[in-house]
Amino acid sequence: MRVLMLTLPMLKSHLYVLAPLAWALRSAGHEVRVACQPDLTEAITSAGLTAVSVGVPMAGAAEEVAAAGPEAAPPPRPLPARNPVQSDYGGDDPWAELDSAVNNFLRHCCPEPMLDDLVGFARSWRPDLVLWDWMTYAGAIAARACGAAHARVLGGTDALVQLRRAWRSGAPDDTRQDPLRAWLEPLLDRYGSDFAEDAVTGRWTVDTQPEWAWRPGGVHRVPVRQLAYNGPSVVPRELDAPPQRPRVCITMGGSQRGGTYSEASPAALLEAVADLDVEVVATFTAADLRDRVLPDNVRTYDYVPLTALLPSCAAVVHHGGFGTMVSALESGVPQLVVPGEFWSNKWYGPVAYANGLQEQGAGVYVADSDRLSPDLLRMHLKEVLDDPSYRTAAERLRREALGTPAPSAIVPALEQLTAAHVPPTCTAPRGHR
Repeated sequence: MRVLMLTLPMLKSHLYVLAPLAWALRSAGHEVRVACQPDLTEAITSAGLTAVSVGVPMAGAAEEVAAAGPEAAPPPRPLPARNPVQSDYGGDDPWAELDSAVNNFLRHCCPEPMLDDLVGFARSWRPDLVLWDWMTYAGAIAARACGAAHARVLGGTDALVQLRRAWRSGAPDDTRQDPLRAWLEPLLDRYGSDFAEDAVTGRWTVDTQPEWAWRPGGVHRVPVRQLAYNGPSVVPRELDAPPQRPRVCITMGGSQRGGTYSEASPAALLEAVADLDVEVVATFTAADLRDRVLPDNVRTYDYVPLTALLPSCAAVVHHGGFGTMVSALESGVPQLVVPGEFWSNKWYGPVAYANGLQEQGAGVYVADSDRLSPDLLRMHLKEVLDDPSYRTAAERLRREALGTPAPSAIVPALEQLTAAHVPPTCTAPRGHR
């Protein structure tokens, strides 16, 4: 069968979630193409996949966001007395949070010129199945426009479904329009299709999330074990030598680079480990470090593939990103999570992973970045290194993950679900190809 995949254009990490499944489908004999704006075509081909460039670079979307004016800054709020749990997301008004996600982010990721290009390609290539990144709703639109089966692939916590259901169940008499439907319905109509719930959730969901991670119910899920993939890379040879002291990895992922987002500061992270009897490998750029004098026990690298580094580590300190969490889970390494405070990012995985790892005894939710202190991180890191139960629990989670079907094992299920798909009846497109 022909499989079209859609990925978010700004972040390679979303592509890296899809890559193992794309390889599994291709190895099973299926034809696979990955569509995205031009920003990521080089990353797609570097991953050994066939790219389809649609629309214009995301710089156009950035201009659209800028033209809309800056989003109003939220009012100052007191620091919470405790670390949050995933069910806190949306607070008293999940509708407002969902509306913000749709109008300040999601709709800018699939502008109408890109959709025209994507739908045109889908109608000419005729995929049997469209697999779309959980934030790339253009995949659902294109699938319905060409009659293909389609499914979401989660690359984080199912937070948008969480918000939507929290709003519906918490305020059944609320007359405000569903933000996702208000956005998607005119686009579906543009290509001759009616709105249906599968435009939001997919006909089914390829669920990459660990069994212990929080998730909303009521979604048709196909569980799969996410394989850690860090992209094309070279391993520094000096890291092959066994460490003489406990090795600790510190990484804030790609979002930290250049100081774009509100992650934990390198200064605080490095101060926390400066006087510990450990060997620290930190992934910071020169811009992150700003000529800072490093502690004697710290080595920094611009980039290190975590799949190569983490098996030699006693612990990893990170921001809670899905790729980093999966790499640590696959290596059986205890995790200390410090979610960032940029926009709503922490609710799309970091909080849920930090909650789950702590509940399972395989890690610690240290604090959100705005509450982090070097003393707090040092205390928790010493606890994790000194208490062998954290490593035992992390190894248990690694073994449990091995019981979840690998991407190659779910290919037959995807084939069966696609074969059973009955295309929806579509009217003629409203003035578009």
